[in-house]
Amino acid sequence: MSIAQDHRKTLLYMIIASALILGLSLGVRHGFALYLTPMSAEFHWGHQVFSLAIAMQNLIWGFVQPFTGALADRFGTRIVVAVGGVLYTLGLILVAFSSSSWLLNLSLGIILGLALSATSFSVLLSAVGRAVAPEKRSMAMGIASAAGSFGQFIMLPTTLLLIQHYGWSAALLISAVLIALIVPLSLWIRENGQAKPITASSPPLQFSSVLKIAAKHASFWWLAAGFFVCGFQVVFLGVHLPSYLIDHGFDATTGTVFLALVGLFNIVGTYGAGWLGDRYSKTRLLMLIYGLRGIAFVAFLLLPLTVYSVYAFGVVMGILWLSTVPLTNGLVAQMFGVRYLSMLSGIVFLTHQVGSFLGGWLGGLNHDVTGNYNTIWMFSIALSVFGVLVHLMVKEQAVIHDN
Repeated sequence: MSIAQDHRKTLLYMIIASALILGLSLGVRHGFALYLTPMSAEFHWGHQVFSLAIAMQNLIWGFVQPFTGALADRFGTRIVVAVGGVLYTLGLILVAFSSSSWLLNLSLGIILGLALSATSFSVLLSAVGRAVAPEKRSMAMGIASAAGSFGQFIMLPTTLLLIQHYGWSAALLISAVLIALIVPLSLWIRENGQAKPITASSPPLQFSSVLKIAAKHASFWWLAAGFFVCGFQVVFLGVHLPSYLIDHGFDATTGTVFLALVGLFNIVGTYGAGWLGDRYSKTRLLMLIYGLRGIAFVAFLLLPLTVYSVYAFGVVMGILWLSTVPLTNGLVAQMFGVRYLSMLSGIVFLTHQVGSFLGGWLGGLNHDVTGNYNTIWMFSIALSVFGVLVHLMVKEQAVIHDN
């Protein structure tokens, strides 16, 4: 087998492994919203208890992501993902036996937050990004991202059926068995040939030096501010829309189908965004996505609330859901190269997770205080406008030439 054929085979295995890991990791994670109602009812919790644990998970995930990314850049993606798979499995087992708020925060919040930092986009898409040529990078990231969406489409109805037939605790234990598959799948992630070789003309920079360069680059922080919007909106909808629908007389199935449609059509959105990102301005595409999200929110709230309007909203939001991810990571690679991509993508992702924390927690707090989600809906619409405006400030030129 020639070197070129061996590289293509390695790349194929890496994309397949990354796709399957993202599908499992994000598929199970998106199903967490379905546990809010049964666990809150059994233990007589308000919405805020479960929402705080989810919010803590997103915040922990975000704060440790730069460090997890730095470990992956230095020691390799494979070992980081494998450790994340073990933590994810243990965390789900603990959630299954969580009967108090402190144990729920420890398991669902802290342990799963750590696990997700090692088994989700920043680490895996960075590995894929290092393995492909710059002109095909956005599309490759889009393909891997789309797999995570397919996992959501499959796991959401599966999780609902497991909860309905076996109870929420058994459903979590079955999910833990599935997540354990991440460990053997991590062996498919080959480190050889990913990163650009270090040569005398291309000496490696210290991580502190890379951070200083990024800190002085205004576009990097504008991009991070835009990702805050994405995190707030998707976690608010992912955690609280099923509850919002129950408040308006719909059953749990309607919310599950909504989230499944989001996962299904996000396959189209992430792949399409990756394809377009290789051909058109990534910042303009991001402005379009955030603008369309705001329009979709307004239309959903103004139109009569029916099963059909809910499902149509799911289709539209699915296309716009995580289509920001390959574009945002692609911009980081375009600005700073791929050698430090896991760490720098992790820093941008931190702002996404701060938004996720607020979207998850404030949604539950707003509901407990007022009995509705009106304030958070309005804030989500305002954030769409903010998301459009900040990307006007992002410049796409390279800062570190290491592609």
